[in-house]
Amino acid sequence: MVHDVVIAGAGPVGLFLACELRLAGLAVLVLEQAGDPHSPLKELPFGMRGLSAPTIEALDRRGLLHAVAALPLSKDGPGGRAPAAAHWMDQPRRAAGHFAGIPFYHDRIDASKWQYRLPGPAGTSMAVTMQWLESVLAARADALGVEIRRGLGVVGFDPSDDEVAVHTDSGTFRGRWLVGCDGGRSTVRKAGGFEFSGTDPEFTGYSVEVDLADPDKLRAGRHYTPTGMYTYARPGTIAVVEFDDGAFHRTRPITPEHVQAVLRRVSGADAGVTALRLATTWTDRACQATAYRRGRVLLAGDAAHIHSPLGGQGLNLGLGDAMNLGWKLAATLRGDAPAGLLDTYAGERQPVGAQVLDWSRAQVALMRPSRSSRALEAIVRDLIDTRDGATYFAERVWGVALRYDLGDSHPLVGRSAPDFALADGTRLGERLRTGRGLLLDFDAGAPLRALAGRWGDRVAHVASDAEDRLGLSAVLVRPDGVVAWAAEAAPDPEEAARAASRWFGEPA
Repeated sequence: MVHDVVIAGAGPVGLFLACELRLAGLAVLVLEQAGDPHSPLKELPFGMRGLSAPTIEALDRRGLLHAVAALPLSKDGPGGRAPAAAHWMDQPRRAAGHFAGIPFYHDRIDASKWQYRLPGPAGTSMAVTMQWLESVLAARADALGVEIRRGLGVVGFDPSDDEVAVHTDSGTFRGRWLVGCDGGRSTVRKAGGFEFSGTDPEFTGYSVEVDLADPDKLRAGRHYTPTGMYTYARPGTIAVVEFDDGAFHRTRPITPEHVQAVLRRVSGADAGVTALRLATTWTDRACQATAYRRGRVLLAGDAAHIHSPLGGQGLNLGLGDAMNLGWKLAATLRGDAPAGLLDTYAGERQPVGAQVLDWSRAQVALMRPSRSSRALEAIVRDLIDTRDGATYFAERVWGVALRYDLGDSHPLVGRSAPDFALADGTRLGERLRTGRGLLLDFDAGAPLRALAGRWGDRVAHVASDAEDRLGLSAVLVRPDGVVAWAAEAAPDPEEAARAASRWFGEPA
């Protein structure tokens, strides 16, 4: 059997992409190296991840938000434990996020500056564990008919003009396309000869769960020291950063003795580690593939870009890749994609990835154990506590400022579509559940209805007023929820038709 798409990796990015492709009716095979999807590193405290506004909107637009939010995390987490990754939530004021551990607060954010955001079930941020998110996405993939084979990692592939032979230790599978969603050490990226360039690590980061001889010898919260940084959440959840150029990462086993030595060097406290329950290391290496596609092979998620987990934007970046790529690859496979549509995947997502890598690097600059970094930290603390500063950091951390350059001067084009509350009782998010494009016609005009019909089931026409139009008369929305065209006065059908042809191909 030749599958339409073979996906390497059954993490959140691979699973979400598989769901997108199956929504379009394609035959999808997911190959995952790990035999068991469950891991303690995907649970609290290490597995907690913050979801940004674009991710939450994507989940809502595919009917997944309710399931993902069924296990929300308070600052105390399930079982009453406060995860170290969320130390910034343990504040007298209500923290909304952080930059290098410096919190910004809800009471400082001026949301009125976000002209095209409307209230709805898709908020600006939430937290889940990787384990829970993966389980929700795996259940949806299974319900849609995605074939998932675990314990079968990709070891190589041979592309031809019309398909890719994907090799595993247990056999070869064929697909018309191959997408590498197999993480930062991606086999697909390496075997495909993709260039991966960026900056080398400055530190080794440790996330550990330990038993301490005297827990009170460490101060709770995040602390910068002359040798690094540590974050401590009682009774024994600790994150430590030692500026050793990443020398220890994945070079030797992590022992209690080593963790104790690092903790003492960085904290300056006589901390004694009596037991090591969980441990992992990470670095601030920041690299990105210079191309996201080579022939019939594509990259998404950490396979395309890696950076430190500071700020927790890696998962959101990868899920954004999947949402952007899915409908474009599906249209290409169906044969109704306009020329160059698949190339817009890299054109839109590579700049976003580069921006996130620089956001990570900026946080590292603030963390370095130097007087200049501490001076810079003091300035950022002052700025982030102003109204403009908190609003700026919220825009970046929550992703509400994301806009693709689609070559249109209208300020809404290239942004996520507002979640209009329609007069018929539905919301825009609900109308995107089928994965099709949408022409939202507030005045229910005959010209736009006839125009949408020319693209058949590729574009749905929705004729309905809204509680708040935001001054608009019509909006064309891509399947990923991005606005492709918008009109404020009487809509011009020719302009709408040009935009539809650009994103949905020639009319039937």
